[in-house]
Amino acid sequence: MDISAIILAAGQGTRMNSEQPKVLHELGGAPLLVHALRSAASLEPARTVVVAGVGGDAVEAAARAWDPDVVTVRQDEQLGTGHAVLQARPALTDAAGDAVILYGDTPFIRPETLEAMQEARAHFDIVVLGFDVPDPTARYGRLVTRGDSLEAIVEFKDADDDTRAIPLCNSGVVMANVAILFTLLDAVTNDNAAEEYYLTDIVGIARSKGLTATVVRCDEAETLGINTRAELAAAEAAFQSRARAEAMEDGVGFVAPDTVYLAYDTVLGRDAVVEPNVIFGPGVTVESGARIRAFSHLEGCHVSRGATVGPFARLRPGAELAEDVHIGNFVEIKNAQIDEGAKINHLSYVGDASVGSKTNIGAGTITCNYDGVFKHRTTIGKGVFVGSNTMLVAPVTLGNDSMTASGTVVTGDVPAGDLAVGRARQVNKPGLARKMFERLRAAKAAKSKGA
Repeated sequence: MDISAIILAAGQGTRMNSEQPKVLHELGGAPLLVHALRSAASLEPARTVVVAGVGGDAVEAAARAWDPDVVTVRQDEQLGTGHAVLQARPALTDAAGDAVILYGDTPFIRPETLEAMQEARAHFDIVVLGFDVPDPTARYGRLVTRGDSLEAIVEFKDADDDTRAIPLCNSGVVMANVAILFTLLDAVTNDNAAEEYYLTDIVGIARSKGLTATVVRCDEAETLGINTRAELAAAEAAFQSRARAEAMEDGVGFVAPDTVYLAYDTVLGRDAVVEPNVIFGPGVTVESGARIRAFSHLEGCHVSRGATVGPFARLRPGAELAEDVHIGNFVEIKNAQIDEGAKINHLSYVGDASVGSKTNIGAGTITCNYDGVFKHRTTIGKGVFVGSNTMLVAPVTLGNDSMTASGTVVTGDVPAGDLAVGRARQVNKPGLARKMFERLRAAKAAKSKGA
């Protein structure tokens, strides 16, 4: 069955004690909403409709930032899940295929699970995702089945003790033909304990009309919904554990896995080695055989084969490291291309720059890229030696095989092969240091005696 639409309900309220919409709280460096959208994208839907409620403007902006083609609609009144899905109808008037209903606060639904639902949909009119929980006090809706047939979904607050004893629970994820879905929703009423329009009621209505329904099962952890800060922290721990395990299965070496934090889109090549206490923000690719040393922080960057980063290094967005580059301790790279074999081993900032192959940047070097209004670029050629404590006042270019003397402030271009020296001449004052120390110590002694 072709997936005509994903309907993503993202209007859930929040118990996060936060002014930020719940679905915009981050997991693995991305909003919960983005995780749900990524899962949905695996089905290659013709369109995705995000139903925004609480914090609608921010939710819509986040959805479009992820996918500019996302259609957004509003649920101004919070009248239940069925009501939320109905808000998507105007955006789907011409849709002819199937719709899948997902939730912005449920980030762990796997693409494989959605594919299994799609396979089941070939034989049933409605497919619901369920999971088993043997605890009768678990506050999930229960799935009432007869063989492979799903007969009804009963919300926990409306269920009697016998129904609550059913271990098969409802995730809320539903797949059905778009036209049938909205026809069934038109028949839903709010005659229940919460006085809400339940999406779950469509199953009983469908069965009364002779339509068929079934359940596809998954693990409970896959359906984890996030409502509180504690649940968000637990979800982060679960995400990190799974991401680390997958990385190691792919051949990545972690010295201390539990101390490494990955983003939702981190890419680590086989035989890459990551030392303890490394944090990967979004947008990082580390190629095979590179080494990220302890206490480094990377985001929005690319590290090529054989490169070494850290310890205590920071790679910011736009950092591009070629093969065999060495970035050492307390070095920060931002929006800079570092070519093959270049070395920036300690205590330097290189931003808005290009550094040629085999160049060596000495300790304490800074590219002075910002004038308070505009950013300017520094271009450093091949085989350059930049002496320690050099200030490169951009825009400036250092030619191939050039050199700067330690302590130089470079304000003009340095031609290829030249040595740049730009510092005040040293003057020694005979005996002045001794005289100054004697005077200062005497003043200190007098002050102590007076006290």
